[in-house]
Amino acid sequence: MQDLKYWNAINLDPKIGPKRFKLLYNHFENMEQAFKADFSELKRAGLEKKITEHFMAKRAEVDPDQEMEKLEKEEIRIITIKDKEYPKRLKEIYNPPGLLYIRGKFTKEDELALAVVGTRKISSYGKQVTPEIVRDLASSKITIVSGLALGVDALAHQSALEVKGRTIGVLGCGLDRQSIYPSSNRKMAEQIEENGAVITEYPIETLPLKQHFPARNRIIAGLALGTLIIEAPETSGALLTARHSLEQNRDVFAIPGSIYSKTSLGPNNLVKMGAKLVTQAQDILDELNLNLAVQYQETKKIAPDTKEEAKLLEYLSKEPTHIDKLVEKSGLDAGKVSSTLTLMEMKGKVRNLGSMNYVLAR
Repeated sequence: MQDLKYWNAINLDPKIGPKRFKLLYNHFENMEQAFKADFSELKRAGLEKKITEHFMAKRAEVDPDQEMEKLEKEEIRIITIKDKEYPKRLKEIYNPPGLLYIRGKFTKEDELALAVVGTRKISSYGKQVTPEIVRDLASSKITIVSGLALGVDALAHQSALEVKGRTIGVLGCGLDRQSIYPSSNRKMAEQIEENGAVITEYPIETLPLKQHFPARNRIIAGLALGTLIIEAPETSGALLTARHSLEQNRDVFAIPGSIYSKTSLGPNNLVKMGAKLVTQAQDILDELNLNLAVQYQETKKIAPDTKEEAKLLEYLSKEPTHIDKLVEKSGLDAGKVSSTLTLMEMKGKVRNLGSMNYVLAR
């Protein structure tokens, strides 16, 4: 926890992008060492001379504790690439962000995610097809990932929320309330946080600059099994997301449209180049073989028989958790936790690995 303030402090230097960040977290034992390193040690880590000079000048202006206080005031958490909560699929891409700022949370369900993107200038056709496809996907327990932009993105998020599905919004700006762009989607961002997450790699108070959005798009694609393009002109950020998907060896899907519509040129061209043509949500579920995956996701959930079991299941996973930690997190007394765990073990719901460390049995 103490080290997080140094991850954030280093990220405040815009010249320390994901590639240079990787040099630092691979070289130093922790990010406090990286933040306080001298010139020669930063050079040994792989930073170029001018970048090292810039970083050392920049860090002299930064108070890591003050900067963390700003995040806490905004109720923004940090997840680093070293954390278990960091999405596994995002970690696999060529240039993963070293850290993410997040409101809301990731869950296991988000392993089955699809990026849905498209034009800001959505047509009546897009307004019809987006909810139809997205609601069915979200109802099938597929997490919808998009960019919280106007048009297709906003409608994709909204459609997932309408059926109480999970959705993740990825920003190209800071996550503080004043920076969220466009401002008209700030209320939607709050709704997403309740059943999903809003994330960014950019520090708070970062403006939505034009160059941030292509980088943002690689995260949208990186979180998902594939990308669905609903409407997009020939030159579009949505098509950049599709390109990132292909580079990451993920699937690309496209909704065909009229040959006379400018916003259908993008997806129509993608289909000609080999993207999977989609006319209904089932096409995507079939292509990705998600019908069985969704069923498995449902059956692997362990149903609680009592309110005590429900409380303990919130804090149990495949990672060992000591009984003392369960007492602390659940708020239940030690005797109740012990007896509940014993019953759960008899039912085959949990396993005691020894030394009072428990894991989910399935």
